[in-house]
This record gives sequence, C-alpha cells and structure tokens, in this order.
Amino acid sequence: MENLNLKKIFLYLLIASVSLSAVLGIAVILLGDFGEFETKVLLTTLTVTVTSILGLACGAYLETERGKLLPVIGIVFSIVAAIFWIFLIWFEPREDFFAKLLLSVTMFAASCSLLSLISIAQLDGRFIWSRYIAHAAVWTSNAIVIPLIWMNFKDVPELISRTLGVLAIVIAGLTVVTPVFHKLSNQEHGTEQIDAEIARLKLQIEELEKRRTESSARIANPSD
Repeated sequence: MENLNLKKIFLYLLIASVSLSAVLGIAVILLGDFGEFETKVLLTTLTVTVTSILGLACGAYLETERGKLLPVIGIVFSIVAAIFWIFLIWFEPREDFFAKLLLSVTMFAASCSLLSLISIAQLDGRFIWSRYIAHAAVWTSNAIVIPLIWMNFKDVPELISRTLGVLAIVIAGLTVVTPVFHKLSNQEHGTEQIDAEIARLKLQIEELEKRRTESSARIANPSD
C-alpha cells in the first residue's frame, strides 16, 4: 500500500470518528438520553480516534523513507491495540491475562508512534544526540513498565519508581524540544545551502571571466 494512501486511511478514520463523537455528544445534549449502547459507541469512536492519531504519526515517518521497521511495527501494534480495546468495550472480558496483554500492546504501540513522530525531525550533528536519548528513555521505560504490568505492580522498589519518574520527564522534555531542534537544524542547513550556491556561482563567474580573457587575447592577436 502506498504511504500516502495509508496516511489517508488514518486521516479519514480520524475525521469520521471525531465527527461521530460530535454527533453523539449533540444527541445527548438535545435528547438527554445516553445509555449503555451509546456509551460503547462513543468509546469505540474514541478508540478509533486515538488509533488514527498513532497511525498518522507512524505513517508520516514511513513516508520520509528514513525508517521502515519502527513505523510499520507501530502501525501493526496500534491496530492490534485498537482491536483489543474495542473487544474490551463490547464484550467486557474478565481475564487478567487479557488486561495485561492489552496494556502491554497499547504501551508498545504508543512508544513506537511517539518515536516515529520524534524521528520525523531532521536534526544536524548538534542535536542528533536527543534522538538517541529519546529512544533509550522510551525503550528503558518499556523494559521496566511491561514486566511490572505482568507482576500486577506488586512491591515496586522506590528506585524503580524514581527511575520511571526521571525517564518520564526526559521523554516529555525531548518531545517538546525536538521541534525546536528541527527548526534550528533547518535554518543552519538552509544557510549552508545558500553558501554552497554562492561558492558555486563564484566558480562559474571565475571560469567565464577566464574564457573572456582568453577570447579577448585571441582577438587582439589573431596570428596566434
């Protein structure tokens, strides 16, 4: 499937789910009736909305052709997580295994989508370290939280809690500053392109001036 078509699918799903949520909200205000069925429909549309946002982030990175594995895995896990959430909404399974699997898949999907979004930024050498730290922080968080999910968060050491707090702050901070780094990198890259173009034009001018001098010399001395 073409990347552009993939992005369109998630975009259309996002528009449709948001529109349906708005219609349900208006219906509740006008009719004043919001039962179990309407609640499940609203939660389903919200699930589709979140899935579309995650898919758009992965699709945008996939379109850059600077990475395929991460966004493809993110899209797959986002769809799987959406199926699990919709199944939970409509059938309400009580199994502890299902709940743990649901949370694990959801966290992995969100992590891939966040890193895909961060990876869209074009960073020069001054800021590329931020991408590496973001990957390290996100995957370290996954390595800590997912096992805790399967252990029901029992007896979590204080050191682990503090570590997760630090990682969360690092991830949030890098997510905020990455667009700034992207902007600064583009400005520097743009300046380098202009300088390179000026240098190229100067070489062309020097070459033309050299040819003009040679032509003038031949005209002045036709016997040569």
